[in-house]
Amino acid sequence: MTASPASIAVALDVDVQLTLRSPERIFELHARFTATAQRTALMGASGSGKSTVLLAIAGLAPSVSGHVRIGAHSLLDTRLGIDLPARARCVGMVFQDYALFPHMTVAQNLMFGVHRLGQRPDDAQQARIDALMQQFDLARLRDAMPRHLSGGQRQRVALARALAGKPQLLLLDEPLSALDAPLRLRLRRELAEMLDRVQVPTLLVTHDPQDVEVLAQSVVHIDNGRIVAPGSPRMPLIDTTGAS
Repeated sequence: MTASPASIAVALDVDVQLTLRSPERIFELHARFTATAQRTALMGASGSGKSTVLLAIAGLAPSVSGHVRIGAHSLLDTRLGIDLPARARCVGMVFQDYALFPHMTVAQNLMFGVHRLGQRPDDAQQARIDALMQQFDLARLRDAMPRHLSGGQRQRVALARALAGKPQLLLLDEPLSALDAPLRLRLRRELAEMLDRVQVPTLLVTHDPQDVEVLAQSVVHIDNGRIVAPGSPRMPLIDTTGAS
């Protein structure tokens, strides 16, 4: 199965810079690209900066400069003094280890995506959670704790939680890398089917060419914090020079 050829109406325009320092290394990120496909893979070796790009887009990285735009909507533009907090960016993120709250049930994990802690969900929010649980076949697991879920079930919960707030953009950080090979093969296909159903513009971080082939319509390559030659197994779909 390969990704469907649908495209989104708006572009993801990214031009971000940051410097990370540790006793062992100074890492400088200068990532600039525009993605116009429904699903784009950001591909590179370990340590190349691909996960840091996702954190910068989501508002979870420190001291980022530059801009991040979804269509005409600016999430970050340091020149104009715009830097929306993570919760205000309308971006859903699925982390590499899924980052489910271990002390919360499946339903509580999903509810975290749509309302502030300490507040009762309203009827519309509850209806949204119920619909996602049906869509991702989680209704029978409503009261289950994450430690009792399989890898595929945890993936579905994490994806449903990321979608609960109706994001304009979905970010997936190596969602299959922690799985063994047979499970990765099955869940890759399931993830592709789920993404086909939800039709939310998606940026996927991976180092696996099979992820690109099955899950993405276009690919951006990153190496040592810089975007390098773009392309796709099927067609060139990424413009790394058009961002301003």
